[in-house]
Amino acid sequence: MDRMSYQLYEMLHLAFAPARAATDAMLHAMKNPLNPLHHTSFGRNVAASAELFERMTRRYGKPLFGLDTTIVDGAEVEIVEEVVWNRPFCGLLHFKRLFTGPAPRQSKLLIVAPMSGHYATLLRGTVEAFLPTYDVYITDWSDARTVPLVDGSFDLDDYIDYLSEIMRFLALNGPETPLHTLGVCQASVPLICAIAAMEADNDPDVPESMVLVGGPIDTRVNPTAVNKLAQQRGMDWFRSHCIHSVPFPHAGMGRQVYPGFLQLSGFMSMNFERHISAHLEMFNHLVEGDGDSAERHRDFYDEYLAVMDLTAEFYLQTVDRIFVRHEVPLGLLRHRDNLIDLKAISRTALFAVEGEKDDISGVGQTEAALDLCANIPAARKRHYVQKGVGHYGVFNGSRFRDEIAPRIRAFAADMESVDGVGTTRPRLAWSAE
Repeated sequence: MDRMSYQLYEMLHLAFAPARAATDAMLHAMKNPLNPLHHTSFGRNVAASAELFERMTRRYGKPLFGLDTTIVDGAEVEIVEEVVWNRPFCGLLHFKRLFTGPAPRQSKLLIVAPMSGHYATLLRGTVEAFLPTYDVYITDWSDARTVPLVDGSFDLDDYIDYLSEIMRFLALNGPETPLHTLGVCQASVPLICAIAAMEADNDPDVPESMVLVGGPIDTRVNPTAVNKLAQQRGMDWFRSHCIHSVPFPHAGMGRQVYPGFLQLSGFMSMNFERHISAHLEMFNHLVEGDGDSAERHRDFYDEYLAVMDLTAEFYLQTVDRIFVRHEVPLGLLRHRDNLIDLKAISRTALFAVEGEKDDISGVGQTEAALDLCANIPAARKRHYVQKGVGHYGVFNGSRFRDEIAPRIRAFAADMESVDGVGTTRPRLAWSAE
């Protein structure tokens, strides 16, 4: 039955389509101000019930970033999104700012979004915080169910290759402009590994700095429920319970994936009572006519409930090598049969950022990177724990904007001032051997 779960999910989604259509029609009827029931308690209760049913049974598509403008040096600047680099499983999205006059001299920032179930738009607040001060790019990962089998597989080696290619691309596209990188959550691991591989090859295009935010570098430190689950279940359980074939009519039909709907059920089960309470509160807000509170609920869950499939090979390798066997801190992780040695990193500065209440990556797991990267000079390494925030708050929200983002900007500026803005660190001759 497990192997048929994806097909059953698709069948149920289609089966609910008529009910969703009827409910949507009822919702519009009850919200029509010309309908006498619209102004009654009964009408508001029916409308609220209809909206919640429709929202709880729909499939949420990929959200939009919706970042149309930003403020640079006190002036409003229009933003245009453009894909400047593309592969089957990832596009590099550039938030191009359309300056009316000469563009200010600002560094490039590559935000590496996690490939962990949600779309890159989950980092909308992260992008928005840096648009006034950086030329921002973000990895926009593809939903595996939309990638045809003819486009091949995608595993942890491919992830690391993608990041290396992107950093070289950005280095060539403006070689005199410093490049900073920021890896969020799971993305911290392939980012630090890609930089280590580039350093080992004496690649001249390593970035000026990397900021690792809530990353599982060493999950033996302060293990969370997520970390313990990986240890307790074992790889056979994950293979038999989490991996399914993409069904018809998706473009990736036949591809082995960890489905988004299974990931979402896991996310929600961790805080099930909180999600139930949130939906009850939304029902009450709708009945009471509190439109602002209801809209905030819609905005959050439109993002939270939008999930993507992960390729089976990438998911299983990540669980096995990062969470079960701890290959990164033990120095055992291999990329294309070459050992990843974090001690090879010496030119790229490192900033580890953690959340005090993070229940996904416990405090200390990201900090572990500072000791593992033993050859980065002490003056080019920093660590910060943000009080009072959990996993989401370490890269989004008011405390991120007011306390974490300014520290990241200050760190990048300090590292550039050491080397000289617009120049590069001492770079070794690159060898392809």
